[in-house]
Amino acid sequence: MTRVHDIYPNDRVSLREVGLRDGLQLVKTFPSTAAKQRWVRDEYAAGVRHFEVGSFLPAKTFPQFVDVRDIVATIAALPGAHGVALALNERGVNEALASGVAEIASVVSATEEHSQANANRSRESAIENIKRLCELRDASAHKPLVNAAISMGLGCSIVGAVDPNEVLRLTEKLYEVGVDMVAIADTVGYAGPKQVGGLTRGAVKIAGSKPVCVHLHDTRGMGIANASAALDEGARVLDGSLGGLGGCPFAPGATGNVVFEDLVFLCESKGFPTGIDLDRLVEVRAILKAEMPNEQLYGGLARAGLPRGAKAKAA
Repeated sequence: MTRVHDIYPNDRVSLREVGLRDGLQLVKTFPSTAAKQRWVRDEYAAGVRHFEVGSFLPAKTFPQFVDVRDIVATIAALPGAHGVALALNERGVNEALASGVAEIASVVSATEEHSQANANRSRESAIENIKRLCELRDASAHKPLVNAAISMGLGCSIVGAVDPNEVLRLTEKLYEVGVDMVAIADTVGYAGPKQVGGLTRGAVKIAGSKPVCVHLHDTRGMGIANASAALDEGARVLDGSLGGLGGCPFAPGATGNVVFEDLVFLCESKGFPTGIDLDRLVEVRAILKAEMPNEQLYGGLARAGLPRGAKAKAA
């Protein structure tokens, strides 16, 4: 048995801050290890508990993740904090398992064209890789959670529109091979609330008691509206990055993730307590500004502040 329901309870929203992984994929400069550790600890002090910490990818190609093991260890030392790391092949999975990270993420493309262009393999081959990941998980000592993201799930930068029934077919197969959670990813920000809501509803039905994550990008300014639609249709795990950093290097046209601070504000405004102090969370942006002064940060909450009389943290 996995700890999936302990980590992602069905009766509340879990927000994952993905800035340390997705947020750093396209940056030209990146924070030092010490700054990343301050980033984690300061967000933790603000109430954040779920962190995507980096990727087990070749350091020569992705030097921003060379210290991923240090960040895994930093989060593991914080009571109740949960770390997630990306691994795209068996070598990366074995490194992730050796690190002791609490959750390993991998990816399947929603379209065959994107899978071949970016991973040089079929979608069925990608699913077999994730099945192997689940087998390695089951054989490991600490049995991390496994999540699989369906990239381009709401629109593909190569072929355009994506059939939602095909995404739901992939969702079903991924749960069948043993993943703990599927993440529906609007990788290049194609969709609006109607599409996101419909696909979320279908995925939640397939998942049953298992959690469904929705991973959104704000390419066309629809990120928060789409997150609201996902919440309305039963998603209880949502991704965002501090300051709206991010973008997939393998997805033409990709831009930043939905702004994490604004996502927290959305959840609180809809009656989903997050336990996150928004004032303290916004203060963490100072680390990003100091370490990456040329990177654009986004966010309505950081710009305008909380409405008069609003509480920074839900009771």
